Amino acid sequence: MMITGVKALVFDVFGTVVDWRTSIIQECTKLGEAKGIEADWGLFADGWRGKYGPFMNKVRQGELPWTNVDALHRMALEELLIEYDINGLSKSDKAELTLAWHRLQPWPDSVPGLARLKQHFIIATLSNGNVALLTNMAKNAGLPWDTVLSAELAKAYKPDPEVYEMATSLLGLRPEQVMMVAAHQGDLRAAQQVGLRTAFVLRPLEHGPDNVPDLTPDPSFDLVIRDLGELAGEMIAQIHSKDG
Repeated sequence: MMITGVKALVFDVFGTVVDWRTSIIQECTKLGEAKGIEADWGLFADGWRGKYGPFMNKVRQGELPWTNVDALHRMALEELLIEYDINGLSKSDKAELTLAWHRLQPWPDSVPGLARLKQHFIIATLSNGNVALLTNMAKNAGLPWDTVLSAELAKAYKPDPEVYEMATSLLGLRPEQVMMVAAHQGDLRAAQQVGLRTAFVLRPLEHGPDNVPDLTPDPSFDLVIRDLGELAGEMIAQIHSKDG
């Protein structure tokens, strides 16, 4: 499909750009070894991430006042520690473990793919993660964003349309000049409703090798790509095709 007029690409981050599951397992394992705590840290990571959506929906539905993702992650962690009967963590231990989400590592293709895209397009986050989280993650992982856009700026959470509208407004662009890049089809469909272009990134291992999601793409997406290197190749090739 020929795509013209795109000036900026905005990215979902958790799962699309960074491998949250492997990163959280590593952080939890390190803490467990230091504290003498044994647990199935893979299931623990899955459980922590699994609470993200329900807690976020409490904000979206008005059950909680506006609460950023750092605070939601901490609330979810408190529940999870009770469920796993994990005791003995101090307040500072819990705070440090919550900050593990600031230290998520990128997929191998993410940094080089983003660097190539950055040469030709504006690249930015468009994540439910709060600004501090996304900024610290970028600094730690070497993610070369031009700017950090967060749902926190709209005081709403994706897939609410205000988040996507905020991004186009702050970038000073029309919706059709912005492409949403995500590994989650619901995110992309919501972006389409606001008029953004869409690129679906296949991340079969986001939830681990034993929980591969249905990757059958919605045929309405503008691009379906295996990784950010392929995305860069497709988008740059279209620039050259247009210029040629």
